[in-house]
Amino acid sequence: MPIKLIMTWDIIAEREREYFEFVIGEFIPGVQRMGLQPVEAWVTTYGDYPQIQVAMLADSLSGLQRVLQSDGWAQLRAKLGEFVENLSYKIIRARGGFQF
Repeated sequence: MPIKLIMTWDIIAEREREYFEFVIGEFIPGVQRMGLQPVEAWVTTYGDYPQIQVAMLADSLSGLQRVLQSDGWAQLRAKLGEFVENLSYKIIRARGGFQF
């Protein structure tokens, strides 16, 4: 059963350029190498909600758990933390349509 990892965060204003370079150059390729498939990315332009929401699919809960417990994930998450604040994530069953 497909599982979705939904992550939200706010970009630190002074780190925007470095953030985008990291996400495009390291984060996305890194999660893909680990077996996650990025499927959605949303930006909040108005309101009191997280600035960024991304969703990635995994084939199974056990596969996602392996990724989240890996050293590679810990390194990517730590580096992402240099550019963002209010980082959170949740794991849900994937279904069609927008999920948050």
